[in-house]
Amino acid sequence: MRFLIVDEDDIAKGLTTDKYFLWTEEVLRSKGLNPRVVAEVTTSTWGIFVGINDVLKLLEGREVDVYSMPEGCLFFPHEPVLTVVGRYLEFARFETAILGFVCHPSAVATQAFKFKLASGKKVLSFGTRRMHPAISAVIERSAYIGGCDGVSNFSVEKYLGIESVGTMPHALIICFGDQVEAWRSYDEVVDEGVPRVMLIDTYYDEKTEAILAVENVDRVDGVRLDTPSSRRGDMRKIVEEVR
Repeated sequence: MRFLIVDEDDIAKGLTTDKYFLWTEEVLRSKGLNPRVVAEVTTSTWGIFVGINDVLKLLEGREVDVYSMPEGCLFFPHEPVLTVVGRYLEFARFETAILGFVCHPSAVATQAFKFKLASGKKVLSFGTRRMHPAISAVIERSAYIGGCDGVSNFSVEKYLGIESVGTMPHALIICFGDQVEAWRSYDEVVDEGVPRVMLIDTYYDEKTEAILAVENVDRVDGVRLDTPSSRRGDMRKIVEEVR
């Protein structure tokens, strides 16, 4: 048994296409049609463009010309971010993959940019916890290009050469059964170069655990708030109380 992941060879062969492109190819070939076309990828909103490297890999060796804006650039509504020029049957079945290669990463980068723009402070990505692990590197790279100062998924150290970052999970504290012991053990064991950011919402109220942390742990560089739903999502109120 293997993970349900489409392998690179099948993507390169066009197996991830929408079926109607195969019917389109069949019809065009039966009628001897293969027009030279200019295909543009645009959007109705603004964002940060990412994904051209995978598109180039997909179309490598095909008789098409590819034009795009550089990754990390800001694009505006209806502005072409990517253009493919050539005979249509050279890339017809790859439209689905081309769009996937640029739309998803660009969306992640755009959200990262919005968060960074809104905060004006250090922003870290923990986004892969809700995504398929096969695309962890894609997600974290996109977040990084979009403006995140660091990313949490460990795979980036192998695939992107970026050092991963993080704090601590609820699981660590629950395993100890005592948040103070968990914080102290973390401070004792984890490399000194890692910031001591204590998770403060496992057992008690956030402000109570914040006080416990600074009173009982030698080094506290910051605190992390993770479950605002306990206050009906009023993160602003929680932050004000903790401060």
